[in-house]
Amino acid sequence: MRKTFSLSSLNNWFVFILLTLIVLSLTLASNYLVKKLRQKEIERMHVFTTAMQILQENVQLDDNIQNLLLAVLEENNQIPVIVTDESRIPYKDNTRNLPEEIINNPMKLKSQLRSMESSYKPIKIKISDTQEQLVFYDNSNFLNNLRYYPYGLAFLIGTYLLFSFWFLRTIKKTDEGYVWAGLAKETAHQIGTPLSSMIGWIEIMRMENPNSEGVKEIENDINRLKTISERFSKIGSVPELKDLNINETIQQNYDYLKSRISRKVQLMLVLPKEQILIPHNRILLSWVIENIVKNAVDAMKGEGRLEVNLYEKNKHIIIDIIDSGSGMTRSQIRNAFKAGFSTKKRGWGLGLSLAKRVIKEYHNGDIKIAASELGTGTTFRIMMKNS
Repeated sequence: MRKTFSLSSLNNWFVFILLTLIVLSLTLASNYLVKKLRQKEIERMHVFTTAMQILQENVQLDDNIQNLLLAVLEENNQIPVIVTDESRIPYKDNTRNLPEEIINNPMKLKSQLRSMESSYKPIKIKISDTQEQLVFYDNSNFLNNLRYYPYGLAFLIGTYLLFSFWFLRTIKKTDEGYVWAGLAKETAHQIGTPLSSMIGWIEIMRMENPNSEGVKEIENDINRLKTISERFSKIGSVPELKDLNINETIQQNYDYLKSRISRKVQLMLVLPKEQILIPHNRILLSWVIENIVKNAVDAMKGEGRLEVNLYEKNKHIIIDIIDSGSGMTRSQIRNAFKAGFSTKKRGWGLGLSLAKRVIKEYHNGDIKIAASELGTGTTFRIMMKNS
């Protein structure tokens, strides 16, 4: 079994983890900064209340000390403060850094008081042996706004990383699409050159021996090569979709495969009785089914049971291809349609990738592994809208 695990994939994971750690570090650092600023504001309030208490004591102070204490009070121009008596009745003239609409409205002032008390325990100021004041305070607007900064920063960086990841992934898929389309067209071109020569030689052989069985078989194979060349040439270009009977498409594909796969494989076909007309490209859809069937035969090692089942469900046309092969692991199921992934020693890992492109991009449908169990088998499911 062959798997591709490139160094670039490892590097992508390393970059992703590194950027995630950077985002987390910035968030934690910002939270730490907010906590430190909050602690500083609490310390400032204790200095503020101490200055208030000293000024209200009946003590003769030096002019310099008095000016210093007044400067401490004036320095607080951000932290909201409400001073009350012991009964929690606010002193209207002793409030700071609050909007006028709150100061002049007794109900709003009391509501603000309760909000402050829920955030911080009020600081007591002892005026005399029988009188105390309470100083209620809250975070400054600057600190409140800064509190949401870490989460906003993490959101912006996370959004940027997700957008970058999506953008790079889209570019990668587009580049891969161009590569596979170019490879398919070049393959069709390379097949076309010897094919033209073979067509000429078969005409000569037919004139010499028109009833030869060998000539007829070679002619069938040449027609088959024409079909293969046409399939590859359509990859990368927008194919023409026609309203065709999909029963007939599946039946033709089944008849061709039945004569070419091992007789030890019990091949079964289940079709609905009524015709189903659906827009599709017969050549490309047949190629997708053939690709899956051949993979299934390989998984069964040329011996087992293989069923192709066509039916309608919830306005969708569904084609189930069920084999009794070796089954797939979760990792294989997850990577099955990735370009370059193959479970075969000599596989290129392009078949299922191109099959998904044909169904999803050209037929506006989907293809997936509906079920798989090791030692039991796998069910591939093709779904297309029945418009």
